Amino acid sequence: MECQDGNQQIAYPLFYGVEPSDIRHQTGPVGRAIAKHKDNEQIKKWEKALEDAGNLVGWDLKNIANGHEAEAIKKIVEEISLKLGSIHLGNDEHLIGMEQRMQALEASLGIGLKDKARMIGIKGMGGIGKTTLARAIFDQISSHFEGSSFVADIREVSKKKGLESLQQQILSDVLKDERIVGSVNDGKRIMRTRLPYKKVLLVLDDVDDTKQLEALAGDWFKDGSRIIITTRDEKVLLSHRVNEKWIHDVDFLSDEEAIRLFSWFAFRRYIPDQGYEELAARVVHYADGLPLTIRVLGSHLCGENKDVWRDHKEIFLDVACFLNGISHEFAIRILESCGFHATYGLRILEHKSLVTISDGRLGMHDTIQELGKNIIRREHPHPHELNKHSRLWNEEEIVELLSDDEGTATSTCTGMLLLLLLCELSPEIIIQKLGNLKKLRYLCVLGNDSDCFPSDWKFDEMKPSFPNSLQYLI
Repeated sequence: MECQDGNQQIAYPLFYGVEPSDIRHQTGPVGRAIAKHKDNEQIKKWEKALEDAGNLVGWDLKNIANGHEAEAIKKIVEEISLKLGSIHLGNDEHLIGMEQRMQALEASLGIGLKDKARMIGIKGMGGIGKTTLARAIFDQISSHFEGSSFVADIREVSKKKGLESLQQQILSDVLKDERIVGSVNDGKRIMRTRLPYKKVLLVLDDVDDTKQLEALAGDWFKDGSRIIITTRDEKVLLSHRVNEKWIHDVDFLSDEEAIRLFSWFAFRRYIPDQGYEELAARVVHYADGLPLTIRVLGSHLCGENKDVWRDHKEIFLDVACFLNGISHEFAIRILESCGFHATYGLRILEHKSLVTISDGRLGMHDTIQELGKNIIRREHPHPHELNKHSRLWNEEEIVELLSDDEGTATSTCTGMLLLLLLCELSPEIIIQKLGNLKKLRYLCVLGNDSDCFPSDWKFDEMKPSFPNSLQYLI
């Protein structure tokens, strides 16, 4: 009781072979036991503790599961696990904004119902928080099931290791069966034979093909089982006959939730540090409620001053828009020509898992790359004004900008990926309009000169027409 009063812990009494009223009032066998210790100086403290314990909501063993001790203990463990899950959810910095999203799924989950196995879909764009939501639900309710498995990143893992490896993971997690699955059909046969005898909780994360669901979530689950599927594509769920009423969209974070999440990852508290309020508001604006963007940018800022953070952010955006997949050394030359401390900056980005450097080449996960491009689209209050974009890589948008005299004259574009192969403009217009981009520091031209320029065109002679700001031309 002292732990509950002084340490903000929670006590749950279990009344075993004793009446709660006897504990509260020290009557019956409890009273007789207390009477034997009346001379003890501690007796008043004991009496107060017993009275307080008797007034708490707890469990009277004889009234649970008809007094069957093993079943009663199982139910108590389940309830405590749920309560611990709720506490964990409330204190986990990764789960800001998730509690109400979990509540929205409660009816679909139908925990405790003994109905047929049920499949629940969680859909939304990359980075919206589908996996985080599914993991939070899994952690909170897995104690209700006889076996459970969280199969992560199915889209990528199935390409690299095959669906057999994922079937093997499920069998190992749920049944502790370590046998080697020789083929997808072999895995389906084993699952159909073994899984109908256990109520399971299964999460299939980042599914993008119905073949994955056919291999991992067939008609072989015991009643009461729950299969949670996360995907970017609702058609995958519908094709597998997931009931539409059990398919849920993940909402974007509110501005308040976004500020709290960003502040936690950047400053390890729920409000921005003094002097960073404007930066935090700007990040929240162009993150547009996308949790992954907020977490990445917050983590990136953590431990850095604003100037260094901005420098690294520019490097990150250049990689996302232009440099993904190119030689590491080549990328360093490009970035250093533009005034960045590229070697250090790329090392920091690699340390924070925003880029990879493998076999001498820069890499970036497609979700992270799309995140970077979304930042570009959202960094100005009017995302449809192309002259306000700091980087352009889409052919239609580049043609639109270069066709607009006023747009090029006021453009803040610092980098451009020009596709000659599909170019719709004359060479004279391209050179003239590029010369108007006064902040352009990086230009990557893809294709052959002959794709857009006449064979006798002196491309090198036109370089003086480019803006003085241009530092690197590929």
